[in-house]
Amino acid sequence: MVPLSALILMTLIAAACGGDTSEQEPFDPQSSALATIEFSSPAFGNGDSIPVEFTCDGNDSSPPLRWSEPPAGTRALAVVVDDPDAPGRIFRHWSVYNIPSGTRSLKESRPTTSQLENTTLQGKNDFGGVGYGGPCPPGGQEHEYVFFIYALSEPLELEAGASPAEVAAALRGRVLGTGSFSGMYARR
Repeated sequence: MVPLSALILMTLIAAACGGDTSEQEPFDPQSSALATIEFSSPAFGNGDSIPVEFTCDGNDSSPPLRWSEPPAGTRALAVVVDDPDAPGRIFRHWSVYNIPSGTRSLKESRPTTSQLENTTLQGKNDFGGVGYGGPCPPGGQEHEYVFFIYALSEPLELEAGASPAEVAAALRGRVLGTGSFSGMYARR
């Protein structure tokens, strides 16, 4: 498991070295100007084991998510799930963007299609598919999976099925608030 402070440091180093843009933060993580959004899953607590149904060993279904009211001026939301423990780089498991600002949750088992309801779109994950790709670490390893939510000043100007790098680049300069929690998973 990589502590969040180490994840932020790795991201900043990758950005300084011209690393893959999917590993770059869309905002200054030290900024006190960002509002905090309470973000969680009713399926597991922060730092707890992710239930098998939400992994490659189960149904590979996306977990249910819920969050508090975003800051004033929010016009859209985005959710990203990353594995900072993947060998060599941060591995993107899910990108959902242009979620309407009045939405306070995502239901379990979102389809793996690029267009969801309303204006909500899903991007590609690092497995090469669209939508949620659940935890699937190498055997014998426990990985941390970090769930992020971003309140956006405007919807992302992206097509459905955008790459992780495209989503990261589009988030820059649009983040008004953020929240995160994590879950753990090891294959048995």
